[in-house]
Amino acid sequence: MQPTILVIDDDVQIRNLVEIYLKNEGFQVVKAGDGLEALDILSKNKVHLIILDIMMPKMDGIDACLKIREESEVPIIMLSAKVEDLHKIHGLSVGADDYITKPFNPLELVARVKSQLRRYLRCNHLHDSGISDNASRIEIGNLTINTATHQVFVNNKEVKLTPKEFAILELLARHQGMVFSSRKIYEMVWKEPMMELENTVMVHIRNIREKIEENPRKPIYLKNVWGVGYKIE
Repeated sequence: MQPTILVIDDDVQIRNLVEIYLKNEGFQVVKAGDGLEALDILSKNKVHLIILDIMMPKMDGIDACLKIREESEVPIIMLSAKVEDLHKIHGLSVGADDYITKPFNPLELVARVKSQLRRYLRCNHLHDSGISDNASRIEIGNLTINTATHQVFVNNKEVKLTPKEFAILELLARHQGMVFSSRKIYEMVWKEPMMELENTVMVHIRNIREKIEENPRKPIYLKNVWGVGYKIE
């Protein structure tokens, strides 16, 4: 069974173009023209990744992303004609895993889809394979990370992370005390070179802190090493 991609965009030409490229790579594709239609599709179909436009009628991509994140951790790649960093940060802060601006290269979009799916499907496979809980558990103080079930607990209370947030946290937790630059984190988690300085990693770090730290402004787990990068200790 090939992964199923949900393409959500009010522009039928973009939906059809993305569908052609994804089907050429062997993916199954379902399509929606707005957020409400997408939510209806998600309630009836298993989807492995979502490509989500921001500017749409009835329910825009931001509101749709928030609704999806209430129920699912499926990877979300946002599409937008807006190139300002503020819009990118907003998209990532509501739960998107990646962001690409229009007009885009369809081959680049396919590459990002594959990158997101590799991690997401690997995590799900580990969950299904019955790996022992003890062998896949990382404990740091009151923070517990279960890499097999893709769960994170703080003070025995589960917190929900997106796949990219979980990947960053797992990377740092597996190398306690080591400092990783934003560029290194990006290249290890996204599995592609960071072509220019951007704030994608910073936004994800901020989101993780909001979820795992009692006081995100004074983190006890995920710390900055100024001018160098981030670490967990």
